[in-house]
Amino acid sequence: MIFVTTPLTREIREAVASAWGVTGEGERLHGGEESAAYHLDGHVVRVGPAWRSAAESEWCHAIARHAAAGLPEAVAPLPTADGATVVVVEGRPISCWPYVEGAWPDSDLPAQRAAGARLLARLHRSLAGCRPGPRPVPAFQESGLYGDPPQDATELDDPGLDRWLRAFHAAHPVRHPLHGDYYTGNTLARDGRIVAVLDWDESFVGAPELELAAAALEWGDDVKGPSAEFVAAYHEEGGTAARLDEESIAQLVRHKLRREHAYFRKAARSGVAHDEEDVEYHRVRVELFHRLRP
Repeated sequence: MIFVTTPLTREIREAVASAWGVTGEGERLHGGEESAAYHLDGHVVRVGPAWRSAAESEWCHAIARHAAAGLPEAVAPLPTADGATVVVVEGRPISCWPYVEGAWPDSDLPAQRAAGARLLARLHRSLAGCRPGPRPVPAFQESGLYGDPPQDATELDDPGLDRWLRAFHAAHPVRHPLHGDYYTGNTLARDGRIVAVLDWDESFVGAPELELAAAALEWGDDVKGPSAEFVAAYHEEGGTAARLDEESIAQLVRHKLRREHAYFRKAARSGVAHDEEDVEYHRVRVELFHRLRP
């Protein structure tokens, strides 16, 4: 996986000190395909990409703040004195967050996989009543979601999937904000317990079944597909998503995989040099897209 190398410049550090009173040189934290995160003075400073607007970041941060009001594990950004959660420096959105000690959970461990599912169910319940305005920019996951063939994934054209997605959303009208990228790398565990949900940049309003299916894949197996145990634990915890048959879960997973394919191509066009591990991972996920076809 290729992570960004955006530096924490002197100008950014000065802006962070002025806006939040947080000072220090900063230690780069692991991860970040688009945003770079730095640990300093008991906080995390996130340096976003130049193409992401402050309005988009503020919208996503509002979702995080709503979730945090009812879910202790939801990590929300800290406001400045004027109530904003973003300052723009060198054309980039900068935000400041509480630092949470922990490591990525291991989804191969049944107990941690179940804990991830139960946390997602509680996260969905905490967001069920949130009614934000329109997202300033559609999320990447929304392209093709409602049955319009996505123009950035023509190699995986599938009219049958497009028709299915249109019919699914007509039959499942429940919508509320979603985290948008719920996988182990956006959570932290400590002492066997998941203690944090991070990185809300991909949040959007959608059907909770979509996120459940996507998360069941991320916490499942790249070869075998989504985890039935994850789905069962989610429903046992009382998540907002309706119960679905295996074919429906597979089709929602295929939407996610098609968006992954589009993101891989987008990154390559922008100059990202994928290593052999990235290319092999992409190949396996495309193969899964075809294998899950009903």
